[in-house]
Amino acid sequence: MNVGLMVEGQNGLTWERWSHILALAERLRFPSVFRSDHYFIGPQQDSLEAYLSFAIAAKETSTIRFGPLVSPVTFRSPVDQARMAAQIDVLSGGRFVMGMGAGWNEAEHNAYGIPFPPLKERFDRLEESIKVHRALWTSNDANVTGRYYNVAGANCLPRPAAGRPPLLIGGGGEKRTLRLVARYADEWNSVNVDLETYRRKQEVLERHCEAEGRDPATIRRSMMVFAVVGPDEASLHAGARRIMSMRGVPADTDPRAFMETLRARGIAGTTGQVVEQLGRLAEAGLQEIMFQHFNFDSDLVPEYLAAEIAPRVKDF
Repeated sequence: MNVGLMVEGQNGLTWERWSHILALAERLRFPSVFRSDHYFIGPQQDSLEAYLSFAIAAKETSTIRFGPLVSPVTFRSPVDQARMAAQIDVLSGGRFVMGMGAGWNEAEHNAYGIPFPPLKERFDRLEESIKVHRALWTSNDANVTGRYYNVAGANCLPRPAAGRPPLLIGGGGEKRTLRLVARYADEWNSVNVDLETYRRKQEVLERHCEAEGRDPATIRRSMMVFAVVGPDEASLHAGARRIMSMRGVPADTDPRAFMETLRARGIAGTTGQVVEQLGRLAEAGLQEIMFQHFNFDSDLVPEYLAAEIAPRVKDF
């Protein structure tokens, strides 16, 4: 199992912090650094535009794979997004991963005047957008006629480095999301689910793959987690308090109770506990885990993950 990092770009990320995280990830030999694509979630803070930050990642790194977890279909036209993805992929030598989703945070859409259609329309737009991306990346004469998006005779140059970037679809909706994964995705990223939920969604995905005539083994499996990990109870409590403050949890909440809530939903604990949890997920088919890097002013957790967790799970 691979251990990667995920950064919430809307939580006070600055250019200095982003460059530092990228250099840190390469020094510690993380295989990946993904980041969110949001204007804000909760309090509005420094928030770097995702695709500008990916251009920086392409130039300032040489080994990591990177991309959005995930870009909402509502934010940009598929033509603009596909062109940026192709050019960032070229710039990075083929390390960019195109993560796509339907979008969910209505508050940021309202604040920035971005239309927020009903859920069905967002998923319909997502599927059409995927078709536009694929056509622009692979055709000399891209033509797509849809209800929401159209291209006619477009020749999107330069082409991506290796034909097209891998397409990642994030989420776990069993009717639409996992069907789109089975139909289009190179990678499925589930988000912070417990083992039994993950197994159930795997079964649903396999049924969708059967209906699509696709081998489910051709889909890479990854998961982003809001985890609190560390070498001892003191570091766990400090990490729990950091997340509690980010989420607006009352300061007098017992961090131990908050830790139990996190553990029930996914990954939390000291080294042995985390390795055991990851082992069970690996047995269920998970190939990569992306730990969210919460505290941009400290390298403690990434260094701990690289030194204590990644070596113990690399052969899972």
